[in-house]
This record gives sequence, C-alpha cells and structure tokens, in this order.
Amino acid sequence: MNENFELYKHILKDCDMSVYSLTKLLEDLKEKDNKIKTTVEDILKGYERYLEEAKNYLESNDCDLKYDGMMAKAGARMGIKMEVKKDNSDSSIADMLIKGVSMGSIDMEKKVNAYENEAGKEELKFAKEFLGFQQDVVENLKKYL
Repeated sequence: MNENFELYKHILKDCDMSVYSLTKLLEDLKEKDNKIKTTVEDILKGYERYLEEAKNYLESNDCDLKYDGMMAKAGARMGIKMEVKKDNSDSSIADMLIKGVSMGSIDMEKKVNAYENEAGKEELKFAKEFLGFQQDVVENLKKYL
C-alpha cells in the first residue's frame, strides 16, 4: 500500500533532517554552559529511534531511501549557526527548536489526516506515535522559554 510507504518516507526525511540539525546544534553548544543540552540530547535520541524504525520498515519493503539533499542541510546548518551566534540562551534555543519541531508536527498531522482511511492500521499507529512524540517535544521545550 503506497500510503504506508508515504508515511514512513515522510517520517524518515523529517527524522533525518532533525538528527542532522540537532547534532549540529549540540556541536555549537559543546563549549557553552546551557542547561538545555541534556534535553536536546534526549530529543536527538528520540528522533534517532524513529529514524531507525522508519529506515528498517522501508528497507524491509524494498523501498528507496530518500533523504533531504545537502542544500537543505546546509541551509539548516547556517540557520542554526546564526541563531546560536546571535543568542545562545536556553530560551532562544528552545524557541528555535519549538518552531522547527512544530513545522514538522504540522506536516505530520496533515499526512496522518490525509491517509487516515488509506494507510494500514500499524503504519497509522506508528505515524500517530511519532506525531505524539513531536508534540511532547514542543511541550517539554516550553519550560525553557
């Protein structure tokens, strides 16, 4: 069922970009004394888990794994670097992350709604679980605002 693959491909791309961005953010914060670093590390672990599950599902179904290109990642990298350089407070970092995760969450919710009646039960459950993870991330980051 193509809708199942679309859900997983979306999760794969979202998680891949998130893992990349969070890893780069942690590199930028390495020498800084931010309390948010532990939270960012936990968020990264969550995205890595969903990335691995999506990758395994797609590989087991002989699907091509397509990730965002280097231009998208370079743009994200530059944006993160500029934000951290401008203001590396926990509040500013939380704000940046909330905006990014919220965009991904909105896109995921659209996919879930679009495929609600077409996707398989297990695939939809996984997509909704991922959406819940994103929403929890946003809520957890709010304490730093």
